[in-house]
Amino acid sequence: MTERTEGVAAVERPPAPPTRAEQLAQDAAAAAEVRAHQTHPDVVALRVERVRAQVDRLCWTGIVLGLAFTMTNVQWFAAAGSVAWSLPWLAAWFLDPMVSLVLLAILRAEQVTARYQVPTGPWTRTAKWFTLAATYVMNTWASWAAGSLSGVVLHSVPPLIVFVAAEAVTDLRDKLTEAVTVAFTDATQRAVHERRAPRRKAKGRKLFADYLAEAREAWTPGVVITPAWVRQATGCSRGLSSRLAATLSREEGQS
Repeated sequence: MTERTEGVAAVERPPAPPTRAEQLAQDAAAAAEVRAHQTHPDVVALRVERVRAQVDRLCWTGIVLGLAFTMTNVQWFAAAGSVAWSLPWLAAWFLDPMVSLVLLAILRAEQVTARYQVPTGPWTRTAKWFTLAATYVMNTWASWAAGSLSGVVLHSVPPLIVFVAAEAVTDLRDKLTEAVTVAFTDATQRAVHERRAPRRKAKGRKLFADYLAEAREAWTPGVVITPAWVRQATGCSRGLSSRLAATLSREEGQS
């Protein structure tokens, strides 16, 4: 009756907090699982895709703002002193959107072709450069005619920013597409290599019951069960050896 009561008490005893070594083992297992997900080929490719989307949004925002800034200058150039709200004055507002929409259509098409690395013909670049050059000339003509260097600088910056961004965004999309391909390929090859590489048989983390079973097998009648003996027999930690010694001593009647 006494042995049964002691056995029940031992079972109902709350487990001791994990030791430093056990906590580190759990942290290492969690870190390995997180790293396995982070280095997955699809996750790596998705991360680069997100960067490419951010680059696209920022470049498009700058291009649209630059074209919006040039609209009033182009209208003033096309109106050529016409009376406000007259037919020529109203028609002049359509000149800049006409040029800008063609440019935006070309850039939008290059966004798709660059994504799949499909080269475009010479007419595409010619049309892009022509629209940009036309926007620049119409923006700075009055400043050049008046000999105002500050006006030339002021009205040159937005068209040049649009021109540089239009050229850079195409190259950036192409390089980011290569980056996605390279990242996905490298991650896939690494995953395949890790699967094929010879691995040592992983040892599962020992539980209290595993150490206790080893201690039972190692114990022989006449051996005094102490924490030091348990550590020698099972290789457990110092904190766990006391619990193992106490449990085994109760079982063998040494307590």
